[in-house]
Amino acid sequence: MKQPKAFTPGLAIISTFMAFSVLATPPPLVSDDPHEETHDESQPLLGISDGHVRSDPSAPLMEHDAAVAGIISDAPFAKVTKNLAEAGRGERLSPNSTTDVWALGNYAYTGTFNSPCGGDPEAGIWIWDVRNKTNPERVGIIQSPTGSRTNDVRVASMGSGDILVHSNESCAGGPGGYEIYNVDDPSNPVHLASVQTDDVNLFLRDNFGFTDFGVHNLWLFTQGAKDYVAATVESEIGNFQIFDITDPTNPTLVGFWGAEQLHLPDITDWVNLSDFGVILDADAYLFSGFGASQNRFLHDVTITADGTRAYLANWDAGLVLLDISDPANPQVVSVALDPANGSLDGEVNSHSVWPSEDGTIVVEGEEDFSAWEATIAPGNVTFGNGNPIPGVIAATSTGDAFEASQTGNAGFITASSVEVTSGPLTDSVFGANEFSGNNFPLGAGSYSGNFVWIGQACNGDPILNPLGAGDIAVVRRGACTFAEKSVNASNAGAGAIVVTNNNSNSTPWSGLRIWNYSDPANPILASIFDTECSASTAPGGNCDARGTYSSHNVLVETSDGRVKAYISWYSDGVVVLDVTNPYDPVEVARYHRAGTEFEAENGGIQDIWGIYKVPNEPWIYASDRNGGLYILKEYGSGSAKNGRD
Repeated sequence: MKQPKAFTPGLAIISTFMAFSVLATPPPLVSDDPHEETHDESQPLLGISDGHVRSDPSAPLMEHDAAVAGIISDAPFAKVTKNLAEAGRGERLSPNSTTDVWALGNYAYTGTFNSPCGGDPEAGIWIWDVRNKTNPERVGIIQSPTGSRTNDVRVASMGSGDILVHSNESCAGGPGGYEIYNVDDPSNPVHLASVQTDDVNLFLRDNFGFTDFGVHNLWLFTQGAKDYVAATVESEIGNFQIFDITDPTNPTLVGFWGAEQLHLPDITDWVNLSDFGVILDADAYLFSGFGASQNRFLHDVTITADGTRAYLANWDAGLVLLDISDPANPQVVSVALDPANGSLDGEVNSHSVWPSEDGTIVVEGEEDFSAWEATIAPGNVTFGNGNPIPGVIAATSTGDAFEASQTGNAGFITASSVEVTSGPLTDSVFGANEFSGNNFPLGAGSYSGNFVWIGQACNGDPILNPLGAGDIAVVRRGACTFAEKSVNASNAGAGAIVVTNNNSNSTPWSGLRIWNYSDPANPILASIFDTECSASTAPGGNCDARGTYSSHNVLVETSDGRVKAYISWYSDGVVVLDVTNPYDPVEVARYHRAGTEFEAENGGIQDIWGIYKVPNEPWIYASDRNGGLYILKEYGSGSAKNGRD
């Protein structure tokens, strides 16, 4: 198979802002997500004025992966296969590696996340022959460009043949954009084009190097004799971009839209806009929003079969319906947004969307990784200015346990755990994450000693309990930097430090919003739907502490007068809802498995990323981040007993 050709990545960090900073500065925008702070001082969400462009849309997921890596589960070994059964598997046992799934005819295609990264022979789009549903066979891999990951893949029959597109996002300095292949013969894909995706604003491209951005999602569609691909580009301005691929060897950008147009509707020429004050105004709007994860950038799109309507899951800008009958001039039809009633915790985070066949019902998925904050150790933390002793960060609940039992405990810390071997907390194992920027990394090793609670440990704070030489200091996050706490603990005699979080307000995960679009110009929120675990504010019972219980992707099918939504729901598995009555969604099927036997088979806990439904057939393809491709068979009433029937 042909290797995609690479192209030179553009600048991701602005180096020339100071020449323009005298013109205007946007208001500071502060994230209250403790997972995103690098130290204890509040960190602004970065925009143009800070010298950075958008962060990786998958960063919260990667942080959550790190945060739960050391947790040992005490959840029950549940197995729920109501009306769905496993028919076959395309095995890929690689932690957090498999991403989206799509299919055309007798072949399914799955993507690859950060590891393995492009350049590794296992990185790229895996091609599966699924003619035998009980025994899918891998027939090849379309290699990722070196240094890039291939999160998203779409394939469709178009005027020029069977066309596959896959996204590129850097995982080690590789290119953004997307690739185009002909897959008339899926066992021998033919590379047609590498497409670089840039910011549409010339001022930002010319002065700030806003070029070669990653693409997070793609959608293929046709209007008459014209073929198109819509791309979710990780740019600042115009991040919904439409390309004419009628000649797939010569893709051409023909139209774009961005949420900045909701904020500044009187601007008619975003390509040539050079008023930096106006651009900064747009920037401030785009990096604001609701709840813990604030921005108004596009995440995903679904386009109707006739290619004239685009439903945009536009994060905190809400669910945007565009008329794209003229792809060069998208027009807003409506915006569906209800932060007060649309989720359990005030988040919007519009992540995925799919309309019913007649467009009167639209299912929107919210993605939220700011959940269970009090019981999960934060990720993505660094000592910043340095540290004299090794250290890890643990959850608020870990701090609560040690604050209630301040001395008399002994044990050890690793890069992913705090374990007590003697004392009042004997046999307690707490999840933790090692600080990056660590002058004394634990790595694969450990540090043993007595645990001593000493309080907040900022300059001027009292050391609440005396430390013996080499003890492990346990402190509470807040008021000063991690490095300052580390220095003060070391000066008091500690040989290592455990910083425990200070966020006691645990929130739930996220579910679905079901909208009534009988009047597309005036959508009405009909209902929301959550699972038991997505609505929970703490692990326990059926909810595994290692799990991810946010909804992810959704697909809607209308058949025999019923409207069903098929959802990939990470650790809740595959969930099927009957949304024929959008005001009363009913779960009608689920495929969820857990337990040591399943984890051995799957290469880890269940973690369903992607979903594809073969139209008007009972077959569902689901991609598990740890285990690869699953082929499920949907049944009618009653339990699914044997997918191999």
